[in-house]
Amino acid sequence: MKLDHHTQYETAKSYLSAIQPDDPVYFFSPRALGQRVDAFQTGFNGMLSYAVKANCHPVILENMVSLGVNVFDVASPAEMQAVRAVHPTARLHYHNPLRSYREIQIAKTFGIASWSIDSKRELDKLGDLPPETEIAVRIKLDATGGHYNFGEKFGASLEDAASLLRQVQELGLKPTMTFHPGTQCSQPDVWGEYIAACHKVASAAGVTLSALNVGGGFAAHRQGPLHDLTATFRAIQAAADTYLPDVPLVCEPGRALVADAMSVALCVKVIRDTGDVVLNDGMYGALAEWRDVSALDTCRYEVLTKNAELKQGAHSLRKVFGPTCDSLDCVPFPVSLPIDLEEGDYALFHSMGAYSQAIVTAFNGYGATDMKTVHTLSARHP
Repeated sequence: MKLDHHTQYETAKSYLSAIQPDDPVYFFSPRALGQRVDAFQTGFNGMLSYAVKANCHPVILENMVSLGVNVFDVASPAEMQAVRAVHPTARLHYHNPLRSYREIQIAKTFGIASWSIDSKRELDKLGDLPPETEIAVRIKLDATGGHYNFGEKFGASLEDAASLLRQVQELGLKPTMTFHPGTQCSQPDVWGEYIAACHKVASAAGVTLSALNVGGGFAAHRQGPLHDLTATFRAIQAAADTYLPDVPLVCEPGRALVADAMSVALCVKVIRDTGDVVLNDGMYGALAEWRDVSALDTCRYEVLTKNAELKQGAHSLRKVFGPTCDSLDCVPFPVSLPIDLEEGDYALFHSMGAYSQAIVTAFNGYGATDMKTVHTLSARHP
């Protein structure tokens, strides 16, 4: 992975104008990241844990640490190593509840503060742990509001969760609970439903919780009121005050912290006689998540000339392909692009800090992950 720590540009536009790159370029704004981290640090009444899976780039992790983030949700030994490289004493939450015995052995060498479980089998696999270790029992509900449902893969029923909590307490470990309301959750009340369910489980188990982790799922890069985290924070606090008033809260956002901190510039590689457009990256690279999470309500982008001047004329809907030798490399919805689009122009896609870099492949030799640090991401605003 190529990373230039030394070259910095004031704006993404100034970089494109000066370099006119032929490969995809990611732009990272520490200022934008700081604004999102501050929104959680000031708005959420509890511990902030960053879900590393959203973006594990060293520069992202380094900036998280510089902003005061010292708790990280890690889903694999590789992510543990990445965090330890930038913060040797960070608090680690291993909240991927599905692990091999080998992964558990490795994780113990990193000093995990909190493990999640959703079955007795997974609890038994953990073996001996220090008494101060937290075990977060993960539940699932039928509540909806996210783009897709984490309950299809993770989470115990409420009845099973009560039994697990009792077992955690009997082992002399610290019982906690956790859940995930679903990716890009648009309904703040869903958190309230989950918190009420956690209270019900803990009461049935006769267990006092050491903490309650309200998961991730916080919506990012949306327009209008769904973009406002305040409503979600208020819903969480209101439910916590009602059902679990003395239990410390934890949240573990990933997307909501990093999405708006990065943009990616893709170059128009080919314009077909049909008007279809081929970009220099696509569904096997920067745009991979668009297969599963609709970008129609979240994608913001600007189109620039090869000299990085904004194109503001009339638009038309175009079919957009990526560069690989594969017809499946196609954006699953038409994209509005300028009628006077030319080869060599750039599409500057915003809110691309979450998952875009993390799941880039090298299929057919495409999928560059070069990243430049800039002050301003948009070509339209200073």
